[in-house]
Amino acid sequence: MMGWRPWINNQTSTVANGTVTNKISKTYYNGSYGVNAYWTVWNGNKNHNTVKLNKLAEQKAQKDSASTTLKLKEQIASLYVQILYLTEAVGVNRQSLETCVKNEERGKTMLEVGKMSKADLAQLTAQRAQDEYNIVSAQSQIATAKKELKQLLELTNVERFEIFIPEDIAEANDQKALASIPALTDIYQSAIATRPEIASAQLAIKSSDVSLAIAKAGKMPTIGINGSLGTSSSSMSDRTWGQQVKTNFDAGLGLSLSVPIFDGRQTKTAVNKAILQRRQAELDLQDSEKLLWSTIEGYWIDATTNQQKFRAAQASVESQQASYDLLSEQFSLGLKNIVELMTGKTNLLNAQQEKLQSKYMTILDIQMLNFYGNSNADL
Repeated sequence: MMGWRPWINNQTSTVANGTVTNKISKTYYNGSYGVNAYWTVWNGNKNHNTVKLNKLAEQKAQKDSASTTLKLKEQIASLYVQILYLTEAVGVNRQSLETCVKNEERGKTMLEVGKMSKADLAQLTAQRAQDEYNIVSAQSQIATAKKELKQLLELTNVERFEIFIPEDIAEANDQKALASIPALTDIYQSAIATRPEIASAQLAIKSSDVSLAIAKAGKMPTIGINGSLGTSSSSMSDRTWGQQVKTNFDAGLGLSLSVPIFDGRQTKTAVNKAILQRRQAELDLQDSEKLLWSTIEGYWIDATTNQQKFRAAQASVESQQASYDLLSEQFSLGLKNIVELMTGKTNLLNAQQEKLQSKYMTILDIQMLNFYGNSNADL
């Protein structure tokens, strides 16, 4: 620190080589040097609980991140199953198109011999065009699903993006759709123990307990130890700086006790807030468990229902295929008209579509059940 005394009259005289020099200094300098330390011995475990609360917050953030990752996986699985469904739908429509092309060629021949009118041939041509449109529409939907999948995977700079499709997609996925469905309660119990959203809700309760302990610590006394080392110097002293630092050296050690008496109800308010926070955390955990049960139960019901639909659709497709084959033969012999043939074709396509939809919905539902039962497993 620098100081200034404007009205000082005292002077300092020095003798050098027989010459006396008088000097009046109105400016002076003081220096203080010290080290202080304080250690909280006990404050109701507030510091310890604060560290614990930060660790719980880190763990909860990790669980929340894992929950987001699982939701992303579910979206990817849904899109992948949709692509498989559309791919097989394209195959079905191509088979239907081949049949329509044959019927159209047959109709042209029958028109030439006078066994079919131009109006009937036009209906066969329209049916063939409809199958071509269905193929293009399904391919467009595949492209859209792939684009959405690329966005989820953040592959924006990839021009070529191919999806693995099993060679015998129909037979392979038929077996998956007929796989056994896990028990509902087993899946739920496993999910409760492994799902990160449940763990996050449980950590929220632990965090609220620690927050409550921190709030209650405000009612506790604080015990601390303090120590200090210090010295000082001044330009007004006749001694040297080193002599002053040595002479003025001082050390101290003390024990402090702080007892809270009145804090404007801050501690009581903090405790009440912590209690409400814990109750809210308990309700959030219950909501998470109910939502988890509802989600798993929904997948289980859908899997059971769609699997039954798939079995029924398999029999329906076989029946409609046999009926349509017979209609085609009878149409060639002139025993059935164009309306009956097209009606049989429409019934066959509807049965095939119902089979595809029920099959892939069953596959998705079963995969989701397995995934909820083991979150670490791949979809």
